[in-house]
Amino acid sequence: MPVLNRAAEMQEEVAGWRRHLHENPELLYDVFHTSAFVAEKLQSFGCDIVETGIGRTGVVGIIKGTLGDGPAIGMRADMDALPILEDTGKPWSSKTPGKAHSCGHDGHTAMLLGAAQYLCETRRFSGSVAVIFQPAEEGGGGGLAMVQDGMMEKFGIKEVYGMHNAPGLALGDFSLRKGGLMAAADTFEILVKGKGSHAAQPHVSVDPVLTSAHIIIALQSIASRGVDPLKSVVVSVTTTHGGDAYNVIPMEVKLTGTVRTLDPDVREFAAKRLVEVAEGTALAHGAIAEVNYQRGYPVTVNHPDQTDFAASVAAKVSGDKRVETNAPPKMGAEDFSYMLEARPGAFIFLGIGEAANLHHPAYDFNDEAIPYGISYWVTLAETALAA
Repeated sequence: MPVLNRAAEMQEEVAGWRRHLHENPELLYDVFHTSAFVAEKLQSFGCDIVETGIGRTGVVGIIKGTLGDGPAIGMRADMDALPILEDTGKPWSSKTPGKAHSCGHDGHTAMLLGAAQYLCETRRFSGSVAVIFQPAEEGGGGGLAMVQDGMMEKFGIKEVYGMHNAPGLALGDFSLRKGGLMAAADTFEILVKGKGSHAAQPHVSVDPVLTSAHIIIALQSIASRGVDPLKSVVVSVTTTHGGDAYNVIPMEVKLTGTVRTLDPDVREFAAKRLVEVAEGTALAHGAIAEVNYQRGYPVTVNHPDQTDFAASVAAKVSGDKRVETNAPPKMGAEDFSYMLEARPGAFIFLGIGEAANLHHPAYDFNDEAIPYGISYWVTLAETALAA
């Protein structure tokens, strides 16, 4: 089954929805306009149930099939934008400076809305489909909030599926893998406390700047000497703040950064070792390191049977040769991981062709991908819930 004719016919209309959302980006849980737009569309399509306020500002639409009783499957899209100043020059650019859909969540939302419209029109399946529109993927844990609100139990969701666009992957191609697909994302803050002095008298100081430099270098030993080279870990110090004057050695320096892992044991080791390295290196220089380590999104783990199923659906849309089933894992993070902890399912990437990378000011979703996304969702629902 190639791209559905109806999905191709819908592209222009769905692209209009996408561009409207792109012009009106909202952050984290403050997706009030977006969620209202989604709810209004779902109601106009004739969804049997449209419930708002799940996970604070999430929306779920329930579409019941006409082929008899059966389970419910969930299909999820994220709605929030990023705090980025857009630089695309498109007519539908963000109307709110400093906020932009630079990760394609506008495309995700529009494609799932298109699929919901199609499924409401046809209803050629048993059981029911839950279309899930989630807030706060970009750092707010909206996926966890919706799970904790009892979404899975309330709507009887047995399996759950997600999709993300992929710049650089050929338009209409799909990629996924069993097991860890995207990394756990933890963050840390290290406050290095020393003794300040005049910069011309470093011998009377305990220099937190020098100490911080040694800590930054030493932290790289976690990956290079602490973890099996065949396993993945990233330790990145991303900000350094300390001092206000060129001739003053400050009292303290603050470092922040992130740790990315794909294995639970490696995650535990990296968290423990980071504290040991920071504190030990500081002690060796006569300073003190106070570490605040925060756990973020867990590893996005695709379930084996559901991954095989998702790959077979993608192959129906684009062909076997256009579905990569053993894609390299990505060290980015995704809070769909919480939904996959709650229910079996799979996360898949959809290629949008050559484009600026995700989270780049010049990124814009490719509307030519819309028919592929709609076709994937519709085919998944009708195949999973075949009578």
